[in-house]
Amino acid sequence: MKKNDDIISTAEGYGTEGEAVFMHEGSPVFVPYCLAGERAEIKILAVKGSVAYGKCRRVLSPSPDRVPPPCPVFEKCGGCQLQHMSYAAQLAFKTDLIKNTLKKIAGIEADVLPASASARQYNYRNKLVLPVGVNASGETVIGFYAARSHRIVPVDNCSIQAEWCSKIIAIVKAYMRGNGLKGYDEERRCGDIRRVAVREVGGRYIVALVAAKAVNCSPLADMLKKELGEITLLLNINRSQGNAIFGGEWRTVFGEGFFEGEDMGIKFRAGANTFLQVNDGVRTELYGEIVREAADGGAVAIDLYSGGGMLTALLARACKAAYGIEVVKEASICADELRDMNGLSGRMTNICGKVEDELAGVFERTLGERRVIVCDPPRKGMERSVVEAVKDSGADKIILVSCNPATLARDLGLLLGALKDEDGILKKDPTYAATSAYKIDYIRPYDMFPQTRHVETMVVLRRNQDKNTLK
Repeated sequence: MKKNDDIISTAEGYGTEGEAVFMHEGSPVFVPYCLAGERAEIKILAVKGSVAYGKCRRVLSPSPDRVPPPCPVFEKCGGCQLQHMSYAAQLAFKTDLIKNTLKKIAGIEADVLPASASARQYNYRNKLVLPVGVNASGETVIGFYAARSHRIVPVDNCSIQAEWCSKIIAIVKAYMRGNGLKGYDEERRCGDIRRVAVREVGGRYIVALVAAKAVNCSPLADMLKKELGEITLLLNINRSQGNAIFGGEWRTVFGEGFFEGEDMGIKFRAGANTFLQVNDGVRTELYGEIVREAADGGAVAIDLYSGGGMLTALLARACKAAYGIEVVKEASICADELRDMNGLSGRMTNICGKVEDELAGVFERTLGERRVIVCDPPRKGMERSVVEAVKDSGADKIILVSCNPATLARDLGLLLGALKDEDGILKKDPTYAATSAYKIDYIRPYDMFPQTRHVETMVVLRRNQDKNTLK
């Protein structure tokens, strides 16, 4: 098998990114936008060692799970990978992905509950970030990046964004045309507008225009108010030559620059750069499950990588007390504001710093207390020292939340002892269950991101009472 070969084969399953896996001459061929069980004509695009990559020329026998994608730029835009797959099949794929990844990386064979569905399969995102650039002809384009590139695919709407997405795109286009502004050219490092970011908070809109230099935003504020109603507009000036979404300079053009909202009984303040899960319905379901598992009036909750403090506040309300550790200063400040807004000063403590530096201090402050640890790290997962500290904490319960199945499998394997570090090399230990201080209670994926390969997963671990003591 070599590049440009044409083959006919039947897909036997899926890869980790939702691509179909065909077998040919004993080697796997990864092909996006095909489904398991489909027979298809494939063109080989690349061969790397024993693995090949291809594209589908023609589906010869479609799967009953195949559905027509509603997006006109599906397969061009890099945002979605699964619009051609029925929603039931998407949930099954994500459930199997977690189960297979745990086994492959950590040797953990565990039951995984069926992925919890999103009430909205489309139009679910409450946050929008639109790159603004130029095409090969130098014309301004607004859209989304193609997969694994910074080439912008022009769009007028997006089916997974909230319904207001098309209005935002039209308004920004009209504003730029009317004011002689150009999209930013990343290669030549010139132009005016780099991107626009929008967050919806209860029917109100926080809009941030990211520009390479100061521009007059007053006309944009007027247009947004007319079309969207209650808005606040900020100008962010990003003069860097890198790919960071925002620069360090912020100016409030209209409104206060933030809106206050309420979710699950917790008041919060959201700005353009505040982290909140993008799917309101699934976030509420996930956080509700975490709180139900952690709720114990006699236990102290420790929330690692706690962000803006929403979950910490929910835990503080349900437990004896809650500690949140977050390295990003702005997020920690937001958590303090949230604590004060909700009258939780006596039960919620926010600590700004690296988890690996601050966790020992929290353990000292909670010495003798029953603990529940909640850990929702970034995609890279937990630092090794944090894993070891959590493993030895004596917590009654550990709740892991992750958006990356691979790092979840690694961290879970280390926590349970299914993975052993031997001179920097992780090796599987099939006998781990006999000596592990913790056992898996259950694993539940949540479909936070329908139509994409991404999945959020919650794992609940309970302490084996006879193999660990409280520290």
